[in-house]
Amino acid sequence: MNIEALNSRYGAPGRIVFHNGFAGYPNVVLANKYGSAEVALLGANVLSYRPTGHSQVLFRPAKRDDEYNRGNGFHGGIPVCFPQFGNRLDPKLPQHGFVRKLIFEPVGSEYSEEMTELTLAVRSDEETRKLWPHDFLLEIKITLSMKLNLTMTVKNTSSEPFVFSGGFHPYFLLRDRDLVTVRGLDNHAYIDGTTEPMTEGVQRGDIELTRGYDHIFDSGNALKNEYAIIDPGLKRAIAVVSTGNARAIVWNPDNAYVVEDHTPENFHRFVCVEPVSDWPGGRTLESGATYELVAAIQSTMRVENCEV
Repeated sequence: MNIEALNSRYGAPGRIVFHNGFAGYPNVVLANKYGSAEVALLGANVLSYRPTGHSQVLFRPAKRDDEYNRGNGFHGGIPVCFPQFGNRLDPKLPQHGFVRKLIFEPVGSEYSEEMTELTLAVRSDEETRKLWPHDFLLEIKITLSMKLNLTMTVKNTSSEPFVFSGGFHPYFLLRDRDLVTVRGLDNHAYIDGTTEPMTEGVQRGDIELTRGYDHIFDSGNALKNEYAIIDPGLKRAIAVVSTGNARAIVWNPDNAYVVEDHTPENFHRFVCVEPVSDWPGGRTLESGATYELVAAIQSTMRVENCEV
């Protein structure tokens, strides 16, 4: 659909507005009294989230949007990873899967006094089956309310089971990484991805981000997982509450990671706290079955006595 048709069918003046945007494909802005969020249809990537009265919550690289194409990854906002997170489930698949480079289509929108919501979807087709020989329907629901709520729903539309992993990869904007702590993972077992070979351990206390970090934490069998990013430089805390994830990854690449859309100093400005279905393996989804991963993000400007 063109922009006019998208706004006619799924838009609402002042609440859900499509426009030409990221990488030459449509973006959509969601807005209400609680704030605003911008989403790219390319990859269903949430590019920005700004609660009313707050500064930007998500890190977004400085490279201009019109310099991208569908072959590029976008290392900012909240990328969607599927049908694998990382590259250990299936080394033949791209890192973090391939849907972040696909065009999602709107399939529903809704708004009320308390929320603004858009659902985007992508289905398997001839091109995806060349990369991964399974049929699927992936829906991403973005709901803007007092929080930013993200729901990933995977449905196996093939006649056989398949194994997958998936997750959200949010980049949270910081004033200075070295001053930031991450809470909510005390006593959780982890795998340290910065060592070779990888080592295992158990987290004690809060995570202090004074160095490069790549820890994959076991969420156990918790029905709900709660994390917090405490940023005294911006005088705020960001809470991340998730369900459906067996793993949580805390990542900052330090200066060892340079991609074309980042400057060498960008690592000081973000941390990723990522709810992930599984890692390094995947989970089996039977024919006709669905899986759901939910993440809620909330920013508060009060960091005193913040508890998780």
